[in-house]
Amino acid sequence: MKLSKFIFITLVLLSSFGCKKKEGTKSEFEKEVLNSIFIEIVDSIYMDRRTMSPPPMPKIDFKTNKEDTIGYHGKLKRYQIEQDSIKKDKNRILIGVHDFIVNNGINDEKFDLAPFKKNKKFDFQYTSKFPEEIYWDINDKKSKMPVGTITIHKIHFNKNKTSGILEAGASCGGGKCGQGFQITIENKSGKWHITKIVDTWVS
Repeated sequence: MKLSKFIFITLVLLSSFGCKKKEGTKSEFEKEVLNSIFIEIVDSIYMDRRTMSPPPMPKIDFKTNKEDTIGYHGKLKRYQIEQDSIKKDKNRILIGVHDFIVNNGINDEKFDLAPFKKNKKFDFQYTSKFPEEIYWDINDKKSKMPVGTITIHKIHFNKNKTSGILEAGASCGGGKCGQGFQITIENKSGKWHITKIVDTWVS
């Protein structure tokens, strides 16, 4: 009786160890895929609050119902110069990344930003380092706050792990503008790439 009980306990422990090892392997695979596709995702969906302001429009003279263009061309020129300077700016773009990967609406595991510390285009920082996003002043173009934020959701792979779908969100901060996306990724010739991006919501 003791021997059979010992065998039963041993089998349970081995089964538990096997499950944990399998889960760990699955988690590592998902991390590798997300890390390989993350920069492409950000580059495709990020919002830069410095470029969100529309160009100035001529004022309307309500007495004559005609456009009042006095000073308008000067304002438009300054706007264009400002936009050109943003495009030519070689400094890394500060992007806030939400600390956790979202899984079914719940914060799951923390997203590791370490692999992207030396990225030449983006400077990624956790949003938890900054005040709550709703208090950001998106009209302050010289702010030291991120130009926008990114939220990443868990990847759902197909059975053969050759393609996957994930949700992602981008905002310009301040709770003023944001957009959601459904992103399809595929493994082609051993490398993961985005194959499709569908807008899912806008605010």
